[in-house]
This record gives sequence, structure tokens and C-alpha cells, in this order.
Amino acid sequence: MQGYAPILLLLMIAVSLPVLVWTLSRLLRPDFYSKAKYSTYECGITPVTEAREKFNVRYYLIAVMFLVFDVESVFLFPWALQMKELALFGLVEMGIFLFLLLFGYGYIWSKGALTWE
Repeated sequence: MQGYAPILLLLMIAVSLPVLVWTLSRLLRPDFYSKAKYSTYECGITPVTEAREKFNVRYYLIAVMFLVFDVESVFLFPWALQMKELALFGLVEMGIFLFLLLFGYGYIWSKGALTWE
């Protein structure tokens, strides 16, 4: 049974620490809330439309475009650092990767996300 003492101690700490933190935060927090706290937005802007407003599909296409360029920049930097060691294999792999990114860029372009009308 002595071998289980550290596990029991860890379990007691794991259970009591969140309860202690929750209790302390409840005791120390302010109890007065303003009308702005319970409003829809806490940024100070008055809501003018319903919360279930539909977004234009261009919003999502721009998000995809951001991901395409973000992923491209994240993976190109380490590849450029290791280019000599990777040799032809690395060049072919990066070519495939860039082709897939260009395919995503072409999709976004075909859907009209790059035109600002």
C-alpha cells in the first residue's frame, strides 16, 4: 500500500486545487456588474443587427487564403534552411507542396475572393 501513497497524494492535490482556486475566485471577484457586462458585445459597440446574421462567402474564402499563405510561409522557411541536405528529394517534395498551395490559390481566385467590388 505504501507504493500507492504518491498516487493518492497526487489525486488529492488534483481534486483540491481546482476547488480551492474556484472558491478563492468566487470570494475575490467583484459582485457588481454593469448593464454593459450583460449586453451582447463587451467591446462597446452597440449591436445593430441580429446575432444570426449570415456572412458573405467571401469571408470564408479570405480565411482560406490566409491559411494557404500562412502554411506556405511556415513550411518554406525550414525547407530553405535544410535545402542542401535535402537535395533533389527536398526539391521534388517542395514542388509538390507548392503545387497544392497553388491549386488552393487558383480555387480562391476562381471563386472571386480576390476581387473587391
